[in-house]
Amino acid sequence: MPAPTLHLFCGKIAAGKSTLAAKLAQAPLSVLIAEDAWLQALFAEELKTGPDYLRCAFKLRSAVGDHVAELLGAGVSVVLDFQGNTIESRAWMRGIIDRTGASHQLHLLAPPDAVCLARMHARNAQGDHPFAATEAQFHRFSKHFIPPAPEEGFNVVSHDDVG
Repeated sequence: MPAPTLHLFCGKIAAGKSTLAAKLAQAPLSVLIAEDAWLQALFAEELKTGPDYLRCAFKLRSAVGDHVAELLGAGVSVVLDFQGNTIESRAWMRGIIDRTGASHQLHLLAPPDAVCLARMHARNAQGDHPFAATEAQFHRFSKHFIPPAPEEGFNVVSHDDVG
């Protein structure tokens, strides 16, 4: 039986992170933990601004980290559909890896902004995503996107296009 793997994601809004996460979670002995679904379920009324997201995401990460470590320890692969777009968010992810010694892959998705925006508009029109980002929010959050650097110590898997 293969060792459990922690799958992580880095990419702008609508880059294809959740699409890839859903595919990876279909593997045997894998569980998907999706930040957007949990934020919507726990904090929907509190999420109005960027600072609201940061506050609520911090709370969620504080609660989920130990659970992810326990799943990995039990032999279950975890597809952690949380954004790893900043050095700070990846440091939290790195902490889980360091605590558990788990095998991991950081999936980097970097399609052009125009592709992300087109996907975002299509997703918003479908109405089946927990959050409908605006173009202004896309650009505001994209300013914080920093691709992973080698010194962060991740096993990066680059994806040219997903979904």
